Amino acid sequence: MLGFEMFPVSLICFNSRIKFTMGTSPGSSSMPTQVGIAAVAVAFVAVLAMMLGAAAATMVAAVVVVVLGTWWWGGSTEVEPQYSGAKIEGDVVTLDFVKKMMDDFKNQKCLHKRYAFQIVLQMREMLRSQPSLVDINVPDGSHFTVCGDVHGQFYDLINIFELNGLPSEENPYLFNGDFVDRGSFSVEVILTLFALKCMCPSAIYLARGNHESRSMNKIYGFEGEVRSKLSEKFVELFAEVFCCLPLAHVINQKVFVVHGGLFSVDGVKLSDIKAVDRFCEPPEEGLMCELLWSDPQPFPGRGPSKRGVGLSFGADVTRKFLQDNNLDLIVRSHEVKDEGYEIEHDGKLITIFSAPNYCDQMGNKGAYIRFEAPDLKPNIVTFSAVPHPDVKPMAYANNFLRMFQ
Repeated sequence: MLGFEMFPVSLICFNSRIKFTMGTSPGSSSMPTQVGIAAVAVAFVAVLAMMLGAAAATMVAAVVVVVLGTWWWGGSTEVEPQYSGAKIEGDVVTLDFVKKMMDDFKNQKCLHKRYAFQIVLQMREMLRSQPSLVDINVPDGSHFTVCGDVHGQFYDLINIFELNGLPSEENPYLFNGDFVDRGSFSVEVILTLFALKCMCPSAIYLARGNHESRSMNKIYGFEGEVRSKLSEKFVELFAEVFCCLPLAHVINQKVFVVHGGLFSVDGVKLSDIKAVDRFCEPPEEGLMCELLWSDPQPFPGRGPSKRGVGLSFGADVTRKFLQDNNLDLIVRSHEVKDEGYEIEHDGKLITIFSAPNYCDQMGNKGAYIRFEAPDLKPNIVTFSAVPHPDVKPMAYANNFLRMFQ
């Protein structure tokens, strides 16, 4: 994101007297027949737990949650006979579905809301079970790709896959936050990344950026785009799922990957990051805030952030954190760079930014890093922007901000 950007679910409680009426929305105080079905589902899982044990019941419960959730949120969204777009057959997101969906998006066609619900709900269940700091193992002889901010630039995301291959178990990726906002194809970006994760969880890892938050989405376009392309329900659902995204990753116990940067105090250990309760909107201070918002600076020590939140940190801070945690390198994103990347802090910190010609006006290149195990030497690949349909950046953003575009 640009330097001038500043920092600016829901639990449904049911009354003990449930009135069963047809056609009531999920948020209504007079609950529909769905509540009765939900109660039956809970009882069914409880019986399974007694009969088959907790482990088997947990697996069944996960499937029930996704299926029931899809019906609950999108139950009134029937797939019309004339719909010719990508379809999920059953409960499994397949490669054929993802390819069809991406092709439809390239041609500015929409995914049916029912399948969008299914993808986002499945992601919510998957991400809830992950720790705040995720360890990634890359076997010797294998490679791993790290991408930075994409910011709703769907056609540049597709170009990355054309250059480097689609995510798979043999070609895994980490996208390091800021998937949405500013670019006006953020819905297409997030549904593509989520669908790929549903298809093969080990093929793609997703980290939270400072733009995966309500306050930023309200200002910089994602919330308005979701309302336009999907519905109000999805605004709440995406906000909830974004709170489930992990905050950082470590590759082979040597490379620390985070969206923003480091901390206002020394001595932070990886175990401290794992212990962060991330299931909330980003706070204005503390470890979670600094992971999402901080930036490196060219001089030693720490200083105030140009953004008004987080901080700036020098090479000595980077060196101390790496030493304390037996790490070799920090990879972060969060800042546009002319060449798509910048190597700083005596080669111990790399900024990677994957949105070329950011906002159709910066003229920068995009970049990604390809690591080869076991040495994990970073190979940086740069690329230029590709054409996209004539929809301007920030097309769905706050009207006040659009005055300055």
